[in-house]
Amino acid sequence: MADRSRRRDYSLTGPEGKRAQERGLTAAEWYTSPIPRQKMKELMKRRNGPAIRDTLIWFGGLAVLGYLAYLSWGTWWAIPAFLAYGILYATPGDSRWHECGHGTAFKTPWMNEALYQIASFMVLRSATPWRWSHARHHTDTIIVGRDPEIITERPPIWRILLMQIFHLYGGPIEIKRFALHAMGRLEKEEKEYIPDSQRTKTFWEARVYLLILLAIVGACVYSGSILPAMFVFLPSFYGAFVVIAFGITQHLGLYEDVLDHRLNSRTIYMNRLCRFLYWNMNYHTEHHMFPMVPYHALPKLHEEMKADCPAARPGLLAALKEVIDALRKQKHDPAYVVVKPLPATARPYYYGTGVQGESPVSVR
Repeated sequence: MADRSRRRDYSLTGPEGKRAQERGLTAAEWYTSPIPRQKMKELMKRRNGPAIRDTLIWFGGLAVLGYLAYLSWGTWWAIPAFLAYGILYATPGDSRWHECGHGTAFKTPWMNEALYQIASFMVLRSATPWRWSHARHHTDTIIVGRDPEIITERPPIWRILLMQIFHLYGGPIEIKRFALHAMGRLEKEEKEYIPDSQRTKTFWEARVYLLILLAIVGACVYSGSILPAMFVFLPSFYGAFVVIAFGITQHLGLYEDVLDHRLNSRTIYMNRLCRFLYWNMNYHTEHHMFPMVPYHALPKLHEEMKADCPAARPGLLAALKEVIDALRKQKHDPAYVVVKPLPATARPYYYGTGVQGESPVSVR
């Protein structure tokens, strides 16, 4: 049995990645809930209409809130105006980056790519590296030493989580990566998942990003005001707190190193506004189990799967409470996880090769 008291190495270049390979956890066959083939074909159909509608609403809302924020500049009304603008800038920017990266938001490929590139810049993520990072995240979800998108290790690093409320940890890291990529270089861990064929594209994207950022700085200097940056670039920071609130509910507090997304992903019921901002990523177990189902079909997929899954959290606050309680317990017991009972209609959980070195089990 593995020693659960030691701090594990979450890097992609450490010993945990090799250990995961030896245990058969990498590029493995994951559990999937039984969905009739014809029903799955219907759910996977891509459409342009829903994403075009939502994109027009999003950019229209940004235009309206941006204009109100501009009018309020120099008054106390600027605080709530820019707060609303920042939330609408960063939160859908994150979810649109995500869904368009999967290529499922629109039926037309160039529409996915166009919005993916725009949203990537808005949330300060290098488009091509993050596309491959996220592919690895889906292939080896929360497999220590393999998944580059684990938000925090166990025991949790609270400093990182608190800094991410305003993107003050990840944001500067991404800007440094822009500079590194612009010089034609990659970080050591990026070499683990970015194919050689994608490196030139990565470097040119970074150069474009830096030119845009320099143009924003120039506009601020020319105008003698930070107002231009308040509309582009700074919202990635001051509007990020909803992004991290949504993000930490996806996987934290749940199992590592298992091959069943019902064990390591969390589905939450949200109101219509939050679902619009998040593009239905609150159905996160469903998304991970069937990532090629477009965002607009996830509620229907949830209905098909819920008899085989643990109950969804009743709301965002309930999910956040569950996560924070789990993180507090993991500070003293890194092996602690939230155990979610399955309904009687569900198939047993599939742990794959076992949890952190234990013998394989499959229990309800």
